[in-house]
Amino acid sequence: MEPNAGVAAADKATATQVLSGHILVAGAGVSGKACARFISSLGARVTVADGSAEARETVAAELGVSTADPEVLIAGGVADYSLVVTSPGWRPDSPLLVAAQGAGIEVIGDVELAFRLDRAEVFGPQRTWLVVTGTNGKTTTTGMLASMMEQAAVRTGDTAAAVGNIGVSLFDALESPERISVLAAELSSFQLHWSSTLTPDVGALLNLADDHLDWHGSFGHYAASKAKALTGAVAVVGEDAAVVAECERLQQAGTLAPRVVRFSDTAPEAGNVGVVDATLVDRSTGQDLQLCSVAGIEPPGRAGTLDAAAAAAIARQAGATPEEIALGLAAYKVAGHRGEVVANINGVAYIDNSKATNPHAMGAALGGLDNVVLIAGGQLKGADVVPELRAHAHQLKAVVAFGLDRELVAAAVAAAAADVPVVVVEGTEPAGTMDDVVKHAAQHAEAGDTVLLAPAGASLDMYTGMAQRGDLFAASARALA
Repeated sequence: MEPNAGVAAADKATATQVLSGHILVAGAGVSGKACARFISSLGARVTVADGSAEARETVAAELGVSTADPEVLIAGGVADYSLVVTSPGWRPDSPLLVAAQGAGIEVIGDVELAFRLDRAEVFGPQRTWLVVTGTNGKTTTTGMLASMMEQAAVRTGDTAAAVGNIGVSLFDALESPERISVLAAELSSFQLHWSSTLTPDVGALLNLADDHLDWHGSFGHYAASKAKALTGAVAVVGEDAAVVAECERLQQAGTLAPRVVRFSDTAPEAGNVGVVDATLVDRSTGQDLQLCSVAGIEPPGRAGTLDAAAAAAIARQAGATPEEIALGLAAYKVAGHRGEVVANINGVAYIDNSKATNPHAMGAALGGLDNVVLIAGGQLKGADVVPELRAHAHQLKAVVAFGLDRELVAAAVAAAAADVPVVVVEGTEPAGTMDDVVKHAAQHAEAGDTVLLAPAGASLDMYTGMAQRGDLFAASARALA
């Protein structure tokens, strides 16, 4: 598809002027360093602000740019800067960012910067931006989409890639010697919060549930940040109530994309994408097109089907053919810890969805599965798992609770699914505890059942991250064989 041409000449001029000012980069971590390197390589004057003296010294030595202590900047004023580019981890109420905005200095994120420079054609003709966001399913949907657009690129001669929070960084994509002309970008609510002119050629909001509320301050602010993905040429949206509400809010404000395509795992109405008789169907272009069977889609179950429907809807709006979508899905392999079948022992499937770090993700992981022995626990962060357990109680055969909030999980099962047996596993040693968890789960499973790791909680109570938790689950499951 042709890039969105709705950017005014004045906006382009503003974007090119970015490089002529004095830019303050907030944060000397991985993201901040990459941003500082990128814009300094383009000739911009850059200062990096960070509260860690050690981090400032490292950046100064590696990049040769000036650095500053945020407290010193706040005390002395920030009027010397023309723009602040913040790392995603800096909250909106960070004193330096508040001070900059109070002084009338614009604060943007690295994604917004990349978009402005691309739209200003600093790196050649404008690229096609396909943006994916949502509380859950972003990485899988983006991976599927990139695979579809790579198939389309064989026909068009373009180059497509997954960028943003997976695959290639946006800065590397813009600077790539081999031009990447189609960007399948997974973006977070943090990145979208700090955007103002980002208008994707196709933007998708998959779903919305409580997440990162400590950063955003409220669900309303979180949802509004996510919904910025829907303000471009085409919006692709899921059907949950919160997403529908955001679409209505944007429509009332006059900022919703002029074309909206909905996706689901049920028969779609005209203009949408869905599933009919276990076949992915596109009715978004006025035709009734069969894309492919949902059998074999990774990850298995409802979550994988919804992700595939979303990716297909985006790809169709970006010009991919039904054949290219089918080939892309066939070539796609699920990323680790997002629904991968890691073992199949005596007819029992063991599925690693360690990425399910909140109740909504746990519910999505359970979708489409029956006779499930669920492994849940970790750090619930105050989240209520009762509604999701109640909604999926009929699918549960047993629950194994572990980690910091194991007793809260057990209590939630008692409240939501009193007939479902619960095993509470003590222990804080990562590998040994996971071995015990998997052994207890296996005792409740028989041929045809599924043992599902979908914790609904964060992993840092016991593990270095969700990846280690998933890896140890896979190792424990395979050891049973």
